[in-house]
Amino acid sequence: MKFVLEVDMGDTGWDGNAASELGRILRYWGGNLGHFELEPGDGSVVHDSGYREVGRWSISGE
Repeated sequence: MKFVLEVDMGDTGWDGNAASELGRILRYWGGNLGHFELEPGDGSVVHDSGYREVGRWSISGE
């Protein structure tokens, strides 16, 4: 299986705050993964701190 996280940081990397925003996304989704079976086909959209959809994570069977 493969866990894939893809996040679009936009043209400016959150106006130079990419490290803090990516850290927040990783902490939030890392803690939230316990609510999923983590089987191929599982996944969800990812939002930034402004609640804008910026990507998604997924589990594939690869």
